[in-house]
Amino acid sequence: MSAHPDLLEQNAQFVKQIHQLESNIYSAVGYAASNVHFLVGTEGIIVIDTTETTQAATNILADFRKISELPINTIIYTHSHRDHISGAIVFAEGRDVEIIASDNFTSDLIAVDTSRPAPNAVLGARTKRQFGIGLPQGELVSLGVGPSERPMQGLGAGYIEPSVRFSETIQITREGFELEFAKAPGETPDHQIVWLASKRILFCGDNFYHSFPNLYAIRGTPYRDFDAWADTMDQLMVYDAEILATGHTNPVVGATNVRQVLTDYRDAISYVVAETARGMNEGLDPVTIAANLRLPVELAQKPYLKEFYGHIGYASRAYFDGTLGWFDGNPTSLGQLPPKVEADKFIRLVGGKDKVMSSAQKALDEGEAQWAMELADRLIAADVELVAAHQVKITAMRILADQTVNAPTRNYYLHSARELEGN
Repeated sequence: MSAHPDLLEQNAQFVKQIHQLESNIYSAVGYAASNVHFLVGTEGIIVIDTTETTQAATNILADFRKISELPINTIIYTHSHRDHISGAIVFAEGRDVEIIASDNFTSDLIAVDTSRPAPNAVLGARTKRQFGIGLPQGELVSLGVGPSERPMQGLGAGYIEPSVRFSETIQITREGFELEFAKAPGETPDHQIVWLASKRILFCGDNFYHSFPNLYAIRGTPYRDFDAWADTMDQLMVYDAEILATGHTNPVVGATNVRQVLTDYRDAISYVVAETARGMNEGLDPVTIAANLRLPVELAQKPYLKEFYGHIGYASRAYFDGTLGWFDGNPTSLGQLPPKVEADKFIRLVGGKDKVMSSAQKALDEGEAQWAMELADRLIAADVELVAAHQVKITAMRILADQTVNAPTRNYYLHSARELEGN
């Protein structure tokens, strides 16, 4: 199996296991892209998040039934991403159960307004590429925050609409547990966290996981509120949790460890914002800012800030676009030539398609895979030397896939390569 060694090591976070966090609190990790949490009361069970497929939920529930046969009476959604809401029907087991969410529970993955034009086809295609859906065994090695080997039957099929929605911080009692719900925007604006004070366990959804946060998803997302996510880290630290039960990857245990990871997450997000803003104020373009952006050593060395899922450069470019828009400030960009027109002119300028093809192959041979791809793209845009140009691009993408520690990038390269190969 060929992949970045650090990305392969990240798979230790997804060993299939039901972790016992406390005497009656459990987290199912490694069964699917996201985790499922169980709070076992005297007469019933609370489930927090329900994963991405009905088959994954079925597998988790079957293993959990070895621990408790009590009925599941309440399901809580921490947020509306599909990988947290799609197994609810399995955990409900045909019963009318309570479904709790925040009052602004919504996302680009559910409740889509079909009456309005929307790029649903391209979003679907890009989602498959980011998550490597359809890649053969051996090529898909990790999701970055979830295992590569997971059941996909019933993807998105088990969602149940929330029956209770909260608009503010509130305390409720269910199954003998006194729970606090609070809005805590992060990866999505509709995030809510669940605090179990009696056990000092904080269920944080996707506000933290063992990777640099996914501030921008290459499947295609609107600008995520970086400042709100950083502020939420301060909000979570106030609880002084002993255990951080995460939406992905293993739980964080120990109050000191919990405070450290939340502090580092906040500081990493804030650093990307500050450095991107500094570059913007210096008149730099988003590509240059992103290419030169690195976390400080004291943050970069933290294993949970490696770019297994989120990517620092992509985050920086998203922040630029989210604050200043697509225009990079260069007046040339205001009338930028379409790719085919630019490619035709470029190829003529350098002396013809054969010279471009030769340069692309030379770049590939010398290990400059990115430059080889950019040259190949000009031939593809100009609709010349397509077979050879496609092969250069395929080879370059496979080289870059094995070099990156970022799972979505790796999966996107490999999926795109297979598409060019006709697979």
